[in-house]
Amino acid sequence: MSTQTIPPILLVGLGKMGGAMLAGWRERGLAGAVAVDPALPAAPGPEVTVVADAAAIPAGFAPAAVVLAVKPQNASAMLPHYARFAPAAVFLSIMAGRTIAGLRDLLGAPAAVVRAMPNTPAAVRQGITVACAGPGVSAAQRGLCDTLLAAIGAVAWVEDEGLIDPVTAVSGGGPAYVFLLAELLERAAIEQGIPADLARLLARQTVAGSGALLAASTEDAAALRRAVTSPRGTTERALAVLMEEQAWPALISRAIAAATARSRELAG
Repeated sequence: MSTQTIPPILLVGLGKMGGAMLAGWRERGLAGAVAVDPALPAAPGPEVTVVADAAAIPAGFAPAAVVLAVKPQNASAMLPHYARFAPAAVFLSIMAGRTIAGLRDLLGAPAAVVRAMPNTPAAVRQGITVACAGPGVSAAQRGLCDTLLAAIGAVAWVEDEGLIDPVTAVSGGGPAYVFLLAELLERAAIEQGIPADLARLLARQTVAGSGALLAASTEDAAALRRAVTSPRGTTERALAVLMEEQAWPALISRAIAAATARSRELAG
């Protein structure tokens, strides 16, 4: 365990993303945390206390940040129970669609709110999170949120909160699109007669290796694609199908637009 760099945190929601964040904080040196989850999962370490609801939070616990990692549909019923921690703590929300203004309506006007959208590669500390600070968030509070988010991967900040909705569509949901690609590659390989176990290995390692190459390269994705595509070769033939006008270019645009619209709907 490293030297403590993370002050006491109140984590509301210990699902996959909340659990990934908590694991990242513990690796950075967590001074102490209370996690609220009605399922009462086992505490991941001695510095973490797990309770069933807001009423069970130990008296006197004073978190530096309250991290909201619950489903956006549950926000209206749950969040008012945490208003008592404003304005001393900053609220860091990773709930899709829920706006800063809407969260402050539930938590009270004094609440300092940061809205963020991470993604599931946070589980292996390879996530990307985009965050936006609301009114009244101090430099120190923004810095703390940056530290909390950096424990699970890269962090970028935007001033325009409206960008969080398309960010949710692109990077928040993006891992699902990549996993779908691996799934379809595996299926197509089997259709061409490749044994199932080899098909899965080919699909998974191709997606994982390509991602690693993209991360390591200074070239953009289009240049890397062209480098794989020999004139009049097999890849060129496949790309001619995938890049038809109504194929991948149109479908990806439609998919991101649909997800962005849904993120905006969740604000209601």
